[in-house]
Amino acid sequence: KLEEFLNFKELKTSLKEATLLDYYTAGFWWAKEMNFSLMQLSAFMDLLNFLLENLRDKHMTLGDNIMELGKAMAGIGKTDSERSGDLGVFSTDQAKAVIDYL
Repeated sequence: KLEEFLNFKELKTSLKEATLLDYYTAGFWWAKEMNFSLMQLSAFMDLLNFLLENLRDKHMTLGDNIMELGKAMAGIGKTDSERSGDLGVFSTDQAKAVIDYL
């Protein structure tokens, strides 16, 4: 199903498509094993895509990408009025698990 969603047409012959499918599949199953809600799963998959785009499109170094992850995760565990990030669907413990996974 993920192959269809990502609109991969050359999975059997494209190392790029196979690698991307593996990347997203591994992330999806990890999030499912964490018992994330649908909203949390969606936010996590967006985060995976965000970090990949930073590498692919912006050619960020690992250090710069980690800094971007920190900015994206900022505000988790704070009240709605204090929160600066849009990943507030995660508890502090879940956010730590996400960071450990990544």
